Amino acid sequence: MTKLLPDECRVLGTLIEKAMTTPGQYPLSLNSLVTGVNQKNNRHPVVEIDEDDALRAVDGLRAKGLVRDVSFTGSRVEKYRHTAGEALELRPPELAILSELLLRGPQTVGELRGRASRMHPLESLEIVESVLAGMAAREEPLVRELPPLPGSRATRWVQLLCEDLHPLGAVGSAPGAAMGSAAGSDDLAERRGRSGADTERVAALEARVAALDERIAALEETVARLQSELGGPTA
Repeated sequence: MTKLLPDECRVLGTLIEKAMTTPGQYPLSLNSLVTGVNQKNNRHPVVEIDEDDALRAVDGLRAKGLVRDVSFTGSRVEKYRHTAGEALELRPPELAILSELLLRGPQTVGELRGRASRMHPLESLEIVESVLAGMAAREEPLVRELPPLPGSRATRWVQLLCEDLHPLGAVGSAPGAAMGSAAGSDDLAERRGRSGADTERVAALEARVAALDERIAALEETVARLQSELGGPTA
């Protein structure tokens, strides 16, 4: 299976994301690609790469058949588009979920549904589970399931293009978790249930904020391009 370097993962995830969220600004110029990788929303951890880092990542992805250069008549700016759909045989729902895992690391089904829905509609948790199961059952799996973190019953999913991209954190059950009274166990289960619902609400709100940020970024880029074409902003 194709294995990627960390910066290649971030560049590929960003290209997939922008193709789906801001198609009018896609393919991406090098400057737009760097801005997208370095943005603070919907990234974990937030990173900062420069144009040289981005170009090296693009070169690596191009060699692996995951990125293609795009030239437009009358434009001297080279742009880039991903070919992950064709190269990895992925449909839009799979691309959206893969992008989220590349950009934010391991997540629960609820988190993935809330966050990836800004790229492609995912109407239910069952649909997300089905997509993940299909990606995990491939001859060369793209994702795998992780055990719940201590204090949680929700399993998480991680991408396999670069397994060291994000720290997985502690896994398995906390020592002594089974100890305690039945009443205490009931309270814990109730708290976990509320926590799961809160997580999904937070993920949905994050997705709405991210979508608004994408629109603002697209507008800012359009204004900057128009200013450049008109000779720059007036002093």
